[in-house]
Amino acid sequence: MTTTVAAPVDQPLTIGGRQFRSRLMVGTGKYKDNETMVRALEASGAEIVTVAVRRVDLNRRNEQGILYHLDPQRFFLLANTAGCYSADEAVRYARLAREAGFNDFIKLEVIGDRETLLPDGEGLLQAARTLVAEGFRVMAYTNDDLITALKLEDAGCAAVMPLASPIGSGLGLLNPYTVRTIKSRLSVPVVVDAGVGTASDACITMEQGVDGILMNTALAEATNPEAMGLAMRMAVEAGRLAYLAGRMPRREIAVPSSPTSGLID
Repeated sequence: MTTTVAAPVDQPLTIGGRQFRSRLMVGTGKYKDNETMVRALEASGAEIVTVAVRRVDLNRRNEQGILYHLDPQRFFLLANTAGCYSADEAVRYARLAREAGFNDFIKLEVIGDRETLLPDGEGLLQAARTLVAEGFRVMAYTNDDLITALKLEDAGCAAVMPLASPIGSGLGLLNPYTVRTIKSRLSVPVVVDAGVGTASDACITMEQGVDGILMNTALAEATNPEAMGLAMRMAVEAGRLAYLAGRMPRREIAVPSSPTSGLID
């Protein structure tokens, strides 16, 4: 006899007025070949797939290019401004993405340091304000800084994307407190982006109550990207379910699991 588990009721992820079932978003860089990329994306169950406008061939008919292998009926293609080091540069590539046939969503990146690849908060805000005014639905990649996150929300961003740790580091979520604080203070979705390295990182990140995770290197540089895609899919779902279920309180003393009264002598 099996018992049906009544899972907590969850709502779809809504960003910029559009709903998504999956809370896992994935990138398309660093894969050894396009076939491996597609298998990993399929295994992950992700709907939102990011494409670096500055680094890919925008000709969708080129069989060697990434876009040729991404079915727009299957994936929601999210252009990003990866590799941009100024607000003007990021705005220019966002406009290029729109002209190339992408939607009005843009994952906005303005990098401030070539060694750490950490975001430039000032440039990010400048670019966000410009793009929002032009009708873009901006998903802004930022540091895990509450003040910048609040300013990005005030600028009209559709989502704020604080990092877990530096891009490509695989260090996992370094500052759970700051991410939880950002989530508790913002009204727009909070999607953790960068630094998640393995399934346990993804689960812990989702347990903070954030709305989703975006990752790339964790899949692309795994020994088996397809298997890691499946692992990440399950981890994100498990972490979300654990958050909705409500974890037990942390205690510094032991508490018996069994009743201490009515014991048999």
